[in-house]
Amino acid sequence: MTFIAVFSFAIHQLPLFGQDGNKEIIERRMEGHIFRPKQLLPTPENIASLKLPPGFTIEKFAEGLGKSRMLAVAANGSVYVTDRDHGTLTLLQDQDQDGKADVVRILTKKDQLHGIAVDGDNLYLITVNELYKTTIHPDGNIDSLQLLVDDLPDGGQHGNRTLKVGPDNALYVSVGSTCNACVETNKENATMLKVSLDGSQRATYATGLRNTIGFDWHPQTGDLWGFDHGIDWLGNDEQREELNKIEEGQDYGWPFVYGDGQFEVHHDPKGMTHEEYAAKSVKPTLLYDAHAAPMDLLFYTGDQFPEEFSGDAFVTMHGSWNRAEPSGYKVVRIRYENGHPTRVEDFITGFLTDDKKGQFARVCGLAQYTDGSLLIADDAHGVIYRVRFGK
Repeated sequence: MTFIAVFSFAIHQLPLFGQDGNKEIIERRMEGHIFRPKQLLPTPENIASLKLPPGFTIEKFAEGLGKSRMLAVAANGSVYVTDRDHGTLTLLQDQDQDGKADVVRILTKKDQLHGIAVDGDNLYLITVNELYKTTIHPDGNIDSLQLLVDDLPDGGQHGNRTLKVGPDNALYVSVGSTCNACVETNKENATMLKVSLDGSQRATYATGLRNTIGFDWHPQTGDLWGFDHGIDWLGNDEQREELNKIEEGQDYGWPFVYGDGQFEVHHDPKGMTHEEYAAKSVKPTLLYDAHAAPMDLLFYTGDQFPEEFSGDAFVTMHGSWNRAEPSGYKVVRIRYENGHPTRVEDFITGFLTDDKKGQFARVCGLAQYTDGSLLIADDAHGVIYRVRFGK
């Protein structure tokens, strides 16, 4: 069923008065659809119906993991998965090497645990406000968590913190906005932060990023790329999702400017016009379907997939909820040429089924396994999928 939600509200412009001395009131209407495809089961028949490029196969690596969100893989093959709803960190291991996890063990629990990063023997975890570090043992177990930071901004609408260790040996932390579109009071919201590995120092790396959950560095150029979530309630086809080359000191426009230079008219930048703000902000490199909800982004560096995939990125599109015809519910590939993205194309489709009225996965986290296969988390059914090439 499709629900249509219509909002209208008044904005008082001060000091603006009509000839009769009364304030002039400007009323703007916002319209949007709410449509959530029916949740179906990841049956063998549904999984077999998925469409991948020739030579690729997909199967379950693990299941029964609650709301599995983000993934990380250690050098010894241990796989770690977070569950934001239950706050758990779970260890997965395929000890008998049959392609499926035979060890499934909860290691620790923290309220609203979400982001995860592995750097050698170090494991970093992040909640809405807190950043932790621990050590990975050879058997995959971990030490007690060490608190590094306890004062990250509150989450509001976007509390899904993610983090990765950059090529400069610093932690990069994505801090989403507290709202759909607003002027933030905490300058660390809607940013990418740069944090020292011991948590003692942090700085704002880039601003104007509404909710860049997925980001990674191109393996050849070292450039940082991230996929930002667009503003909701601008219609079925606005705002489109944005692929940005994220550079230090740059502003990417939210909440005032988006897309190819469109203005978010319900909020005015302080001390300048929308046109002036657009001139100082960075436009996205590529745009993608509105409301598709990009989650994780991972550059492929393995050798199991064909060579043409090296240096390309995979992105999980979680799927829309406020679009009349659903978008997302798939894994896409971003093709790069000489370190520059040229286009986005489908890699795995078919999670959205039943004439787009049902779905059996909402893809989320990504990780490259030790053999070069691709792991994909589904937070609708607690499944981890594994994508391989060849027999």
